Amino acid sequence: MKPIPELKNAQAVDLEDIPVFNIEQFKQQILSHVQANCRVSVLFGIPGPNVRLYCILADDAQHLLLPFATDVGQEYPSLTPECPQVHLFEREIWEQCNVTPIGHPWLKPVRFPRKAGNTSKTKPMIGITNYFQVQGEEVHEVGVGPVHAGVIEPGHFRFQCHGENVYHLEISLGYQHRGIEKKLIGGPYPRTLLQMEAVAGDTSIGHGLAYCQILETLANLEVSARSHTIRAIALELERLANHTGDLGALAGDVAFLPTSAACGALRGDYLNISAVLCGSRLGRGLIKPGGVYFDLDAQRIQEMRKRLDKAFAGTKRTSEILFDAPSVLSRFENTGRLAASTAVEIGLVGSAARACGLKRDIRQDHPIGWFIGQNIPIALCESGDVLARARMRWLEIRNSVALIQTQLNQLPEGNITAPKITHLAGNKLVASLSEGWRGEICHVAITNSEGTFAHYKIVDPSFHNWFGLALALRGQAIFDFPLCNKSFNLSYCGFDL
Repeated sequence: MKPIPELKNAQAVDLEDIPVFNIEQFKQQILSHVQANCRVSVLFGIPGPNVRLYCILADDAQHLLLPFATDVGQEYPSLTPECPQVHLFEREIWEQCNVTPIGHPWLKPVRFPRKAGNTSKTKPMIGITNYFQVQGEEVHEVGVGPVHAGVIEPGHFRFQCHGENVYHLEISLGYQHRGIEKKLIGGPYPRTLLQMEAVAGDTSIGHGLAYCQILETLANLEVSARSHTIRAIALELERLANHTGDLGALAGDVAFLPTSAACGALRGDYLNISAVLCGSRLGRGLIKPGGVYFDLDAQRIQEMRKRLDKAFAGTKRTSEILFDAPSVLSRFENTGRLAASTAVEIGLVGSAARACGLKRDIRQDHPIGWFIGQNIPIALCESGDVLARARMRWLEIRNSVALIQTQLNQLPEGNITAPKITHLAGNKLVASLSEGWRGEICHVAITNSEGTFAHYKIVDPSFHNWFGLALALRGQAIFDFPLCNKSFNLSYCGFDL
């Protein structure tokens, strides 16, 4: 049997070099590696007469990605009872590939698509499914959504309550059927990069970067140090804007208006720094395969430094006010607590994981580009509650500002141009990770013999973390839901691919 390849972030491997285990061996590989502190970065299936399942494990301690596969028929024994972090992946495989994971504890649709092989023109009713129910005297249900009283995307939240106490929260998403992954097959196309920047609209840099890393590997493009540095600056600017906005939203949920109002304006200030960099407040149109479209001259650098210093001074003042307010602390502390052991079990990523004390960050664990060889400070909290998730934002804001200021002062010489891509390597698999502001972003491309995408898989950090929000609500008062929800601030559209 072939050994499992040990890959670095965005390193290609020949498809023929990926071992294909039988299902029992496949299961044991996952369980043994997870017990050895690896985690499942992605598990997906490719439809066909025999469905091929691919798993890519992340060995953070060794900075490695471990791909392997198995072939299954119409069913296979579920891994979820022994490895809960794959529960949503298995549900996704079930509905996309029409393969049943026997023994899955709660098998139901993720996005309600038409099942593979179903020629009926009748589409399933989105959100119409069996929901978990708690039995008992005076137990009642509260449904929220899928249409919300705000400019947000659809999602249904169903609470099982006794009085105001939440016993269980079930989250149902997948109302939009965006179909991004299917549209990528046969690509890349001229508009593919634009689609990648819109996978999750507030994470244009994070997803665009993961995609470009794949093309650079498959086309053997070398990216200049200057381009890598500009990309890192853009990634941290995206983190700054969103974390600052989240602090304001959290303050608003506990009616602390000074920080709520200030952070709304400060978020705009950080977005405007991205506009100075590339003309787009969301960073769109900056990153391209092989480099970046916009360079930084002395005038732009000076303008960005000036704006960054001003915005950070305001963020520092308003954050200190927020965390010094007893009324705020009384609502944040011990609300929506998630234990570190639970976070490990369900595969939590990003700042939500770091708020539970888990030192998980792609910039350190699987560095690529500018981050290789850098000693990135990783902020940690341990209480796993709303207060920890809020503090994580402030700590990461502080670290991101320091990183940007340093790199603006030390921007390497060189050009940002790159040769045009003419061909991608065929019969390859590449897994590319980036640390978006919500956490780990994973893109996987499989090319055919002609070098086009035979399959493309995207995992937004929200896919890992929505279940964390559900567990954080257990034992809480139902009126704490908006606050807990804001403390995770997960993406609906990034989930619905």
